[in-house]
Amino acid sequence: MAVLAAENVSYTYQSKYQKVQALKNVSCTFEAGKFYAIVGQSGSGKTTLLSMLAGLGTPSDGEIIANGKTLKEIGSERHRRENVTVIYQSFNLFPTLNILENVMYPMQISKKPTKEAKIKAKELLNSVGLGDVDPRKLPAMLSGGQQQRVAIARALASDAKVILADEPTGNLDTENGKIVIDLLKKLVQDENYCVIVVTHDPGIAAQADIVYKMQDGRLAVEC
Repeated sequence: MAVLAAENVSYTYQSKYQKVQALKNVSCTFEAGKFYAIVGQSGSGKTTLLSMLAGLGTPSDGEIIANGKTLKEIGSERHRRENVTVIYQSFNLFPTLNILENVMYPMQISKKPTKEAKIKAKELLNSVGLGDVDPRKLPAMLSGGQQQRVAIARALASDAKVILADEPTGNLDTENGKIVIDLLKKLVQDENYCVIVVTHDPGIAAQADIVYKMQDGRLAVEC
């Protein structure tokens, strides 16, 4: 069974001056243990689709379904807490929290005891190759590649088994980009995660199990 799906999803942006239909009857499914890439030119709708899958917006028509239930049944906030977690191009770490506190944050929101959250956060930082970095450092003290790995560790701190990544290597050099993608692929292969990456990079798309191509708000092709 699909862990996440879009069924005939449409979405229209409304501004003071115009309407823009960013998604037009998009249907696609995502399964555990697979690495997906969503590709397309700027303005094709791929980031809007990712936002709908994350429950960061409500479709004008159609449904987002997670584990057999619609987001209307689940609730967007609960969906983001339990089903999906998002990694951004700009990392989106809390600048005034140290890296350990950043990773602990989702667990604290879920009311995990502080001692347990701290132990788990250290384990997660180690799992993404940051075990030798001082956990008291602020994000700005780290390289871009290290910050994105902190973001991955924070994503893993939630109970969600679906990772939605919006251009996760967009601000990284080639070497650090490869490290990040290898980490995401390892989660798919070893821990049965579903990873969905929006990307402009054909090299990343070539590594995906399934590629969805967006064009003018529609799903153009599945490879």
